[in-house]
Amino acid sequence: MSRRIRLLSLVDGARKATGLTVVIDVFRAFSLEAYLYAKGAEEIVPVMTVEEAFEIKRADPGVILVGERGGVKCEGFDFGNSPSQLDGVDVSGKRIVHTTSAGTRGLLSVSGETELLTAAFVNARAVAEYIERSGADDVSIVAMGLGGKRKTDEDELCAAYIRSILEHDEIRDIDKRLRKLKYTNGSKFFKAINQQVFPERDFWMSIERDIFDFVIKVEKNGEKLSTRKIGMR
Repeated sequence: MSRRIRLLSLVDGARKATGLTVVIDVFRAFSLEAYLYAKGAEEIVPVMTVEEAFEIKRADPGVILVGERGGVKCEGFDFGNSPSQLDGVDVSGKRIVHTTSAGTRGLLSVSGETELLTAAFVNARAVAEYIERSGADDVSIVAMGLGGKRKTDEDELCAAYIRSILEHDEIRDIDKRLRKLKYTNGSKFFKAINQQVFPERDFWMSIERDIFDFVIKVEKNGEKLSTRKIGMR
């Protein structure tokens, strides 16, 4: 089967996406969402604005608000965008509302009748497997980067990794390249002054590779988004 796989970047890339579309945000939005689903979350609802999140909370006080602006937890939210800071938090059966600077913006920037998934290293292989099973002949993989405006090594590498699996020519030094991210955009996780906002453990959790055997599928209804977990076993 002949399959076209396009690697795209940033908000502009998301707008150009066609076919089955995968939106990547490794540090940290879609890594966090995968961890939340692995911990038993019932549903994650991505929203663009803080105001939308509070509106949902007013209608359903039981929801958990998770999100950041500039990496910092949104004021009045339950948690920020940190997977390590949600360790030990029981989210089983919970509905979670999530807003971030890049990931959500990327999802909403994808237009047209496309099948839409999120991805990070933690479930990259499952995403590739889903694409294979789907039979899609047109695939767009979008690396969202920093704020959807500047390319980042981790998102570009994740996109290349997924494509390499699909092309049966996997990146051989992937783990070495993952560790090297600590010297590029991942360096913020290793500065003592940043530990409240960017804990070092978030870096290591985000570069865990292929640990979850599910994908996160996004449903769009106009400007409204919802997600669900789809197991691959």
